[in-house]
Amino acid sequence: MTARTVPYAPAIAFALCLTAAVRPGPEIDPAWLSVDAPAKSVRFQLIAGLSGLNGALNFNGFRDGGLTLVVPVGWQTEIDFRNHDGMLPHSAEIIASQTPLPTQPVSPAIARAFTLRLTEGLVSEATDTMRFKAQPAGEYLIFCGVPGHGAAGMWIRFRVSATAEAPALLATPATPS
Repeated sequence: MTARTVPYAPAIAFALCLTAAVRPGPEIDPAWLSVDAPAKSVRFQLIAGLSGLNGALNFNGFRDGGLTLVVPVGWQTEIDFRNHDGMLPHSAEIIASQTPLPTQPVSPAIARAFTLRLTEGLVSEATDTMRFKAQPAGEYLIFCGVPGHGAAGMWIRFRVSATAEAPALLATPATPS
């Protein structure tokens, strides 16, 4: 048996590495965030089970803190929650950043920052809206309160920033649960 060289093999290897480097995770859809700067208000579309990632235990296709919503302190914040998962109920609440993650709902860290049926979750395509003022400044989690979901990775980050001039969505390194 004789060995054969493949002249384009290095190019294929480079392309595979480049693809992994360029697309490390889900894409952020700019339509998820609407900002009214003069009114100092922001609206975020929070979609539970957007993709099959992590068995659909994700928000907007991100898990384990891989997405961060940044809101300037004092801004009126509206989070429009929708459960896109066709199989499981989900909910959302803003909790203090903590380790280990809770296995069930805890008291919200910001008043009125939770959905209905926090423990039971909302069924497929059900919606709810959280409306609150983003304060105090700090690091928080948007966490699924259905027992076991958040601890299994269904959470993203929420930062109330004293220095940000406008809201933003940022891809952040995931922290496995």
